[in-house]
Amino acid sequence: MQIRDLPYSDPGEPDVRSGFRFLVWLFRRQLGGQLKAMLFGGLHMAGIALLPVAAGAAVQAVINESGRDLALVGVGLLAVALLIAGADGALHRAAVTNWITAAARVQQLLARRTAELGGMLTRRVAAGEVVKVSTGDVEKIGWFVESFSRFAGAVVVVVAVCAGLLVYQPELGLVVTLGILAVVLPMLPMMPAATRRADRERAKSGRATELASDTVAGLRVLRGIGGEELFLSRYRRASQEVRTASVHSARMWALIDAVQVVMRGLLLVAVTWQGSRLALSGDITPGELVSVYGAAMFLLFPLRIFQEAAMAFVFSRPSARRAVRVLSLRRDSGGSADPVAGPGPDGAAGGLYDPATGLRAGSGRLTAVVCGDPEAAERLAARLGGHAADGGEEPSAELDGQALDGMPLADARAAVLVQDKDPVLLSGTLRELLDVPSSGRVTDAEALAAAQCSDVLDAVARSAPGGGDPMDARVTERGRSLSGGQRQRLALARSLVTDPPVLVLDEPTSAVDSHTEARIARTVRELRAGRTTVVMTSSPLLLDLADEVVFVHEGTAVASGTHRGLLGDVPAYRAVVTRETDAEQAAADGDTETSARSDRSAPEPAEESV
Repeated sequence: MQIRDLPYSDPGEPDVRSGFRFLVWLFRRQLGGQLKAMLFGGLHMAGIALLPVAAGAAVQAVINESGRDLALVGVGLLAVALLIAGADGALHRAAVTNWITAAARVQQLLARRTAELGGMLTRRVAAGEVVKVSTGDVEKIGWFVESFSRFAGAVVVVVAVCAGLLVYQPELGLVVTLGILAVVLPMLPMMPAATRRADRERAKSGRATELASDTVAGLRVLRGIGGEELFLSRYRRASQEVRTASVHSARMWALIDAVQVVMRGLLLVAVTWQGSRLALSGDITPGELVSVYGAAMFLLFPLRIFQEAAMAFVFSRPSARRAVRVLSLRRDSGGSADPVAGPGPDGAAGGLYDPATGLRAGSGRLTAVVCGDPEAAERLAARLGGHAADGGEEPSAELDGQALDGMPLADARAAVLVQDKDPVLLSGTLRELLDVPSSGRVTDAEALAAAQCSDVLDAVARSAPGGGDPMDARVTERGRSLSGGQRQRLALARSLVTDPPVLVLDEPTSAVDSHTEARIARTVRELRAGRTTVVMTSSPLLLDLADEVVFVHEGTAVASGTHRGLLGDVPAYRAVVTRETDAEQAAADGDTETSARSDRSAPEPAEESV
């Protein structure tokens, strides 16, 4: 896989049983690139390992006053230099390719899971966690994948050099081998502590990112209530906690570095002392001493790669665990591909049925749903869109008897569109905002008119290039330059342009005035004629125009009918819609009963005499 071939046509199905298994899966998916980097890394370090041998041979040639041997050493050094240069360039290319392609694979997996979950993602995982995974974590995971191949190549070369020294000069080779073990082994007991501190730092950093994301998202509201200083102080505390955790983690790595420096220095002292003693006794030549000392110096280079690989593994583990938490979420966790219930009572295609509440929305009808609990209404809207809520404890809805979360994702998305209570507007021109997959039946102008966006067009026209077409005006990220009602109406227009067979709207007019709401209710009903529309609302203006109103109380659809009929027959419905208190409801019920008793006890009129 080359960088120019990105993105992957299929990033694969990851192993999400644990963070470590995910890293192993990622390594196996790039086995070819890893083997290539290991080969070039081995050649690169083998070339560096030959330099001390050449240096020792050159010293011995000078001592022997052999010009021929010195010339041969010079030719050999030239060949080694060319090998090092070529292998180093190829290693860098292969390693960077492994890093970037691994990060790209993880990003594609995250994007795919985000597209599958839709609005349910941030209900299951904090937004800051998702941001952390998709930015910094993918880099650290790629770092580990890239460093592992160089680490494996370094291990092969270190073992080969130590074995060669044991054969070439057993006494010095034994000193070098034991010294290498003395350098590596002290790191092992310190790694768990470094891992724990790195995990703690990552957790606090993720919390700070989440807090910053929430603060930015609610900045307009915070300024309105004067709460920005409160949240700023919270972020400062979180930031200081991150700084403290980072310092603690850095101290552990500084200790590991210090131990490494001390042990490497002791290794060189031991090699120098033992080699000098053997050279003075005549057991080895000066050239051999130079070769062994140079080999010991060379071994310090792969040892630094060992430490880098250890750091990459420590930092990538919490990143992999966070990625697994997101990637392990499933859209079909609570669904089944087999039909669970039959179609709606009208028997027409496009009918929705929610098994959890018993709600039925007839095909081609405008169904309003009244639910006194806002959180229950959000979960109901999610199920109607095919997302199993609460980790699969609640099944998704069924379209004509087919569970939505058991259908192919493309079919489910094409059939049902859910507009959340707080829809997101992406930055770009108004024309780009409305450029969404659609049936083509509803034009942009018709959708904007139905959503009563004339004032929005006037507002954005002022920012259009040269004061021209408002459709060319830019909408800022999340529509922050617009009011809440304007953002809500633009989102409604986008949903109407899509024109799905089934449209679920969660409180689509909560941020507009009553006059605008009444006009939206009429125009949306006309535009969606013949299409199935479900509106989660408690607004009498919308309820009065619905073909059917369903009242969901304590998780169950307990009544259905017209708005006016339910007002008179269902006291709990009336309390939700009219915002009556318990005392007012009891008083109203008491007056109704008193009136009924009075009617029953009133004397019948006397018959007229003939």
